[in-house]
Amino acid sequence: MFRGVVDLSLDAKGRMAMPVRYRERLEAHCAGQLVMTIDIRERCLAVYPLPEWEVIQHKLDALSSFNPNNATVKRLLLGNATDVEMDGNGRLLIPTKLRQYAGLEKKVVMAGQAKKFELWDEASWDSYCERMQATGLNQGEMLADLSALSL
Repeated sequence: MFRGVVDLSLDAKGRMAMPVRYRERLEAHCAGQLVMTIDIRERCLAVYPLPEWEVIQHKLDALSSFNPNNATVKRLLLGNATDVEMDGNGRLLIPTKLRQYAGLEKKVVMAGQAKKFELWDEASWDSYCERMQATGLNQGEMLADLSALSL
């Protein structure tokens, strides 16, 4: 559903304009209702259409909180999850705490990840891509996981 990288800007209030090419899809799929939370592996945000988030939340709910790792993941993802809605101009207000977590200031990158988006600080995204292209793709475990793909 969502793919590609789009360079965006935040306004002084911390709002970003959803690219036009996604607005109609989001209106049809979730009436512009989204859920934003942190990514626990990288300093970026994950943005889900509400129906997609509900699937994730259901899976998180099923994890046992007696396992310390599960409890931590639930605490971080659910505790930071925030409902956001596109306004009449297709803008999203990114909550201050989430902007601070991801280091989002003026220039941001929205990266499509099929059923969700990631929001990155532009410099962090560029650094991540350079680092992964230089080292990450040579890791044996990653290559084994991708062996079934025919690119």
